[in-house]
Order: sequence, then structure tokens, then C-alpha cells
Amino acid sequence: MIRFGTGGWRAIIGDGFTKANVQLLCTALARMMQDKGAQMSICIGFDRRFLSRQAAVWAAEALAGEGVFCRVLDREAPTPLIMFTVKQYGLDYGIAVTASHNPALYNGIKVFTAGGRDADEQTTGEIEKYIGLLENQRIKVLPYDEAKSQGLVVEINPLNDYIDSILSMIDTESIKQRRLKVVLDPMYGVSQTSLRTILLTARCEVDVIHERHDTLFGGRLPAPNVKTLNGLSQFVTENKCDLGIATDGDADRIGVIDESGAFLHPNKLLVLLYYYLLKYRKWHGPVVRNNSTTHLLDRVAQGFGETCYEVPVGFKHISLKMEQSDAVIGGESSGGLSVRGHIKGKDGIYAAVLLIEMMAVTRKKLSELYREITDKYGEVFQADAEVQLDERLRQTLKDRLFVDKLLPRFVHPVKSVSYLDGCKVNFENGGWVVVRFSGTEPLLRICAEMQTKQKAKELVHAFREFLNV
Repeated sequence: MIRFGTGGWRAIIGDGFTKANVQLLCTALARMMQDKGAQMSICIGFDRRFLSRQAAVWAAEALAGEGVFCRVLDREAPTPLIMFTVKQYGLDYGIAVTASHNPALYNGIKVFTAGGRDADEQTTGEIEKYIGLLENQRIKVLPYDEAKSQGLVVEINPLNDYIDSILSMIDTESIKQRRLKVVLDPMYGVSQTSLRTILLTARCEVDVIHERHDTLFGGRLPAPNVKTLNGLSQFVTENKCDLGIATDGDADRIGVIDESGAFLHPNKLLVLLYYYLLKYRKWHGPVVRNNSTTHLLDRVAQGFGETCYEVPVGFKHISLKMEQSDAVIGGESSGGLSVRGHIKGKDGIYAAVLLIEMMAVTRKKLSELYREITDKYGEVFQADAEVQLDERLRQTLKDRLFVDKLLPRFVHPVKSVSYLDGCKVNFENGGWVVVRFSGTEPLLRICAEMQTKQKAKELVHAFREFLNV
């Protein structure tokens, strides 16, 4: 069965990700659109993964077979551009063929709703129900070229509008004055054209690495983290760059290397941008984070008389809470963030440009600005671990954590325990540890935050030992 996780439907190519399943999902979406009285119009985009372009054609054939008018992006595109297109055309729905940062053997589909927001659990749950109703039914398809000739498929290129939209929200004059030297690492993905065009327009000196089309992503996981950005770090230090920026496979997440070649954790990036928007842009409003993201955001919010909201993992939860609370920014520790006034989903390209604006306006290095924040609000440190699971072990651990609700014996006094998403233990000293199952891969994730790195590591170790993983 097709099941949606925290970031759309993802499956191994040739196993779950097949032509039949792509067209089954899209037929279910079309039937749901019709029954809900939605406009029978959609946009379809795709990234650089193996079969992504072809799967976009499969999707259009199934949707057109149900009478849905399809705007298909005519070349590979960042997921944020597809979300922007949903918003720009005032559509009720859109889809992206991508498995984001998953390994190369995966592909998948993300569904977006009005305003360019990730589909919430209610919407994806409804799609799954329609998929169930289609069992053993014949899927109607209209061949792609025939759909084009009938006007049910039109190919578009909204890139210029997307770039112009970002430029309109950025202080390009301040960036021009700094003449920053930036290196980009799209991780063989789809961000280089958009990001390079924007930065060159703002008169940055730009180099790009890992930009060729490689469906194996150079043998690396297309996720910008401390383990995958060694090449970017080396380029920054050897060429004396001001900044290194990486985006994941579909460019909705960001990874940053500072001027010294050090990896800037996404937690720090979120804190920096929220602080910048409040102090330097004089914005007002809360911040939204998931339950595995730094509580330093809470301290910054409190310092400015604002609120920090915690939601489950999955950007659809962040988007919804941002809309409800009119939040300034929302994000997650994996590198995804959204800023008020742009699309209602995460955008690694806009985040990167906003970060460069911050450096230009403050005229400070990232390390200097972060130190300014920690001098006011204190320092925190994180540690984490990932454990590969089979289904049997997964169920055993679920029973222990969520049925029996057993916990390790901690040396720190416990303040509260939350089962909002996984199991999160909050301590009296402000630290925390969370254990949760990934919604996109067969993994158990453990993350902790404390006043020292050693204490955070000890919490992760305590949970691993307790769960015998």
C-alpha cells in the first residue's frame, strides 16, 4: 500500500515506486479533487532523481485521464519552485516527484495544497482512502502527447517569477556593497540555477561544486550535514570564501559552512535568522519549531517578548502553526525552514539568500553573530544518533516506549514527558532528549540537548543502552 510519511510518499525504485503506483496515487488525488469540488487544475514538477522526469509524465497522464488540467514544469526544478507555482497560479494542489534527501535508490511524490503548503495529515489520509477504493479498478490514462494536443497538459517555466519574488524580499543593495565570496554545493541536485542567478544579481562572487547531473549523488546521501559536506568545507578554507552553502537533493533544505570551514548546524541557522529578523529587520512575531529542534529559540523568543511553539516533526505541522500564529519563522533541525511572506513550505534557496543578507547587513561573520546571541541567552549543545531498524525491532521498541511507557533512569530531575511525537523527556535544567521513529526511512532517531556536549552525549547513550540499540 502507498503510505504517506512526514515528507510525502517515498519508496524504493522498482519496489514500491513504480509506474502503476505513481498513476494509482495520482488517480486517487484526481478523484478526491473532483469529490471535494476543487478546481480540476494542478502543477507537476520533478527533481534530478532517476525516473523523476518520466514519473512526472506518468503522473500527468493519469491526472489528464481524469480530466485534470496539468501545468508541467518543463525542466527539473527545486521543490520550493513547485510550491511557489502552486501559490502563483492560485491552485488548490500541486505535486513534486522527489524523495528529497533520501538515498538514491528512493523516489517519491510530495503533495502540496493551496498557498504552496505541504499537504497535512488529513489530506494525505484522504488520498490513501481513495487509493483503497481504486483497488482492482482500471486506471484511465491519456498519453502525454495526446494530452498536450487536447490542451490538458501545458508545459511551463516559472523560474523567472520565482527568482524575482525572492529578489523583491531581499536587501540586494546591502549584499552588493559587501561583495561576498560564496561557494555553492547543490549536491548534484536542482538548486544551482536559481541560487547562482540570485547571488550573481546581488554581485556576489560565486563558485559551484558538485553541479553535474548524477542520479547516484556522487555516492553520497544528498542531505547537507556535517558528514557529507567535507568537500564544501575544504573548498571554503582553501579559497578563503566567506560562506559555503549546500542544499539537499530537491533544495528545500540547507546546510552551511562558515568562513572557518566549520559546519553550522541548522539549529544555529534558525536561531541566527530569527534573531536577525527580530533585531535587525524589526519584525515581530513568534517562532515555530519541531520537538527535535533547539530550545535556544525559546530563549530568544522570550527575550523579545515573543512565543516559541513546539509541533511534531513534519513540515506540514510547522506550516500550519505558522499560519495560525502568524509566526516570523519556522523550522526544523534537519535544515528546513520557512519565513513569513514567502511560500508556506520550506525553501533552502530563500533561506540561503536571507543568510547572506544577514551577513551583509550586520557586517559580522556567522561565528561573531552567534556569539552575540549566546552571550545574551547562553549556549546549548546537541548530540544525536540514528539506528537502522527492521519491522520486528521497530514494533518491540514501540511497545516499550509507547505502550509500556518505560524510561531510563536519568541523573537529571525530569520536568515532564511528552508523547506528542515520539517520546520526549524535558528536564528541570532546561535540557531534553527525544526518541522517535523516522517518517521517511526505517530509522530510530535519538536527539538530546544540554548545557554541555558531554551531557548531551550521555543522554543519547543512556537511551541507546536502555533500548539495547
